Amino acid sequence: MKTSKSNDVLGTVNRGSPAESGLCTLCRADCAGKCETWLASLKGRAVLYPRDYGKVTAGADNITHVGVSYNSLRIQGYNFGSHGLPEGASNDPDNCTFQDVDVKTVFGRHKEVRARIPIMTGALGSTKIAETYWDAFAVGCSLVGVPIVIGENVVGVDQQSRMVNGRIVAAPELDRRIATYMRYFDGHGAVLVQMNVEDTRNRVAEYVAEKYGGDKVFIEIKWGQGAKDIGGEIEVFDLEHALFLKKRGYVVDPDPELQAVHEAFKKGSIKAFARHSRLGFTDYSRYEDVRNNFKSTVDYLRGMGIKGVTLKTGAYGMESLAMAIKLAGENDIDLLTIDGAGGGTGMSPWHMMQSWGVPSILLHSKAYEYARILDEKGEKVPDMSFAGGFAQEDHIFKALAIGAPYSKVVCMGRALMIPGFLGSNIQGVLEPEKSKMLGGNWDKLPRTVSDFGSSPEEIFSGYYDVQEKVGRDEMTSVPYGAVAFWTMADKLKAGLQQFMAGARKFSVPSLSRDDLASGNRETEKETGIKFITDAMDERAREILKM
Repeated sequence: MKTSKSNDVLGTVNRGSPAESGLCTLCRADCAGKCETWLASLKGRAVLYPRDYGKVTAGADNITHVGVSYNSLRIQGYNFGSHGLPEGASNDPDNCTFQDVDVKTVFGRHKEVRARIPIMTGALGSTKIAETYWDAFAVGCSLVGVPIVIGENVVGVDQQSRMVNGRIVAAPELDRRIATYMRYFDGHGAVLVQMNVEDTRNRVAEYVAEKYGGDKVFIEIKWGQGAKDIGGEIEVFDLEHALFLKKRGYVVDPDPELQAVHEAFKKGSIKAFARHSRLGFTDYSRYEDVRNNFKSTVDYLRGMGIKGVTLKTGAYGMESLAMAIKLAGENDIDLLTIDGAGGGTGMSPWHMMQSWGVPSILLHSKAYEYARILDEKGEKVPDMSFAGGFAQEDHIFKALAIGAPYSKVVCMGRALMIPGFLGSNIQGVLEPEKSKMLGGNWDKLPRTVSDFGSSPEEIFSGYYDVQEKVGRDEMTSVPYGAVAFWTMADKLKAGLQQFMAGARKFSVPSLSRDDLASGNRETEKETGIKFITDAMDERAREILKM
């Protein structure tokens, strides 16, 4: 099964080969469009509907479902009822429009997080693309009110950071990232700082605890991700930077300290170095070892005053999945993110992305199954976030419903970066003096943008909504990438509200697995979600017998 490269109904087309999410497998920061997420970053909720109203009719082409994937789940709709309304609220049709659906979510055991939309970013770490477009990502997330994750190694690779006796004492890039998000933070959302083997050695958590206290920033323990089952990578193009990273304790390939590598770099046959992170738990052979280490790590973090602690795990097999859920529950972890194969990356080996790990729908189905086992035993189950190949509002609905009541928020990686790229490119053209700082890639607006206008007020449908939130004068400080993020997020919100209204669910906690149906028998077998004509069939027969 291949995802279509173009969508005639919406007027969108992928520049490259589309993944199941609808994004290109290779998403470029300089892209001139126009996939659905790209277009939604300009026109927002208008992209929910077929183009050229009044001149067209439209029909679906996604009816036959082959194989097991999130696409093979269908969303239920009902012809009566309403669930999840606020206590005392009227269920009159005037009070039950899709705009009345409350898509806010809450998660956290020790430290509660509230988000206006049930989405969060993936880990935006030490890759160049995360650093370059951070302001757009962070301001956009903060304005919308959703959590953002500062990924692994941000401190370690920062050449301006300082270490004394093996411990970080200054981390300007990390500080910049936190401050950027906090500028517009209003109590919705959160900042999570990820911690891997090297971050632990460099005492990043201690730095965060001492500088920001326990309330301001979460620490996320990283076990893995969906794109790869080795440590994180970045690419550097400077010999001095490669040597710096080697001295910082990272694995650098090829080794920049070898004379032969020096010569090859000078001649140009080697043009870049790959920095790798280490695998965790290589010195453990038993579940009990991991369990004891995890408990001691969480206790240590909380002992420093860190109230918010989360865990991210990757597309590992069933043993590791069960371990993550059980240990997260035992230790009152605030959120467990489970990232399935198909998840995105800034730099991972291509064939590893293609061939390793458990695909998202299978991993998330098992996560629900294992969580249910613990729940029925009376053990604690952590709040969960599912990740791995999500981009659109139907993906959000499905990911929340398949894990309900345990899944609270959906982690979206590459999709939430696209508005940052697009807005920065547009601002770089309209304000060329800022182009380099913003990461702008264009000399002029392409037709895909200029057809909508030549000013931000004309181009972004969400511009005046952002202005209403921050004020006219403050708009000069808001990156266009953040305006694009707001615009795209508004489309996701409205689309999710519409799906939920159709399912007669007016709040996120009211969603359930019964709001989904399997489009084929194989998907039913693997997910436990009933085949579409079996769902509610017993009730249908009861009605016929009345």
